[in-house]
Amino acid sequence: MEMIKTGIVVEGGAMRGLYTAGVLDVFMQNNISADGIIAVSAGALFGMNYKSKQPGRVLRYNRNYAGNRNYMGLHSLLTTGNIMNEDFCFRKIVNELDPVDFDAYRCSKEEFYAVVTNIETGKAEYIKIDDLRNAEQMEYLRASGSMPFLSKPVCINGKKYLDGGIADSIPIDKIMSLGYDRIIVILTRPENYRKKKTNELIPKICYRKYPGLVSAINSRYMVYNRQLDKVNELAKEKKIFVIRPSRLVNIKQLERNVERIQEMYDLGREDAAKSLEAVAGYLELEKLQ
Repeated sequence: MEMIKTGIVVEGGAMRGLYTAGVLDVFMQNNISADGIIAVSAGALFGMNYKSKQPGRVLRYNRNYAGNRNYMGLHSLLTTGNIMNEDFCFRKIVNELDPVDFDAYRCSKEEFYAVVTNIETGKAEYIKIDDLRNAEQMEYLRASGSMPFLSKPVCINGKKYLDGGIADSIPIDKIMSLGYDRIIVILTRPENYRKKKTNELIPKICYRKYPGLVSAINSRYMVYNRQLDKVNELAKEKKIFVIRPSRLVNIKQLERNVERIQEMYDLGREDAAKSLEAVAGYLELEKLQ
């Protein structure tokens, strides 16, 4: 009998990703596993903890360091050119302050893909991340969360990358093309959200050398809204299962308020807990442990 493959799509959204962390922590604590994950931007940075089996880690380090000027914010942007401090976020926290379980990550059965945007083509690339001790793979993870206008492009093997959400915010087509049968999509915006058109001049000025990137940024709202329509239709047909915020939390992209951080995370836990039976039914699990 052919095995059913379960996949999870994880949207980005900067600190809205705390919602995803809450959902995935509930999944881990209730033995809801997947064969593969495709994650975007903050979804990749936070979602990797699902593969390393570290519930609570995302909330913990964000509560502990959100107010630290070396973590993220204007100080980092002015001193390093990146809104998220490369050394603090991807070395100090990961290796020392709140270490990733590198061995658990490497041994975990889930395939983990991070979405990045190639700034020369404006197209998405999907990078399999199977060993976080590998410096190149960690750079791809960093690239996935490198927000345009607020980050320097990440150069890997002669190619330049930025945030995966530019080219593919909700990689539903990609995960379906990989042959996953049961797909859970975790979104970070409430149901009726639609992205609006943004000022087209700013990308043309900032990225004039990269017309493919400019095109991707300026068309993102249309692509995103089409992806939402497809996700909603697939969910209605019960071909995928969607978890999204049941209410709006006014959280900033670079939120420092620990109460707001906690609120976003708690909403993810709350919505996931309410969805557990339905998720189990969709995945055809006999029972939750």
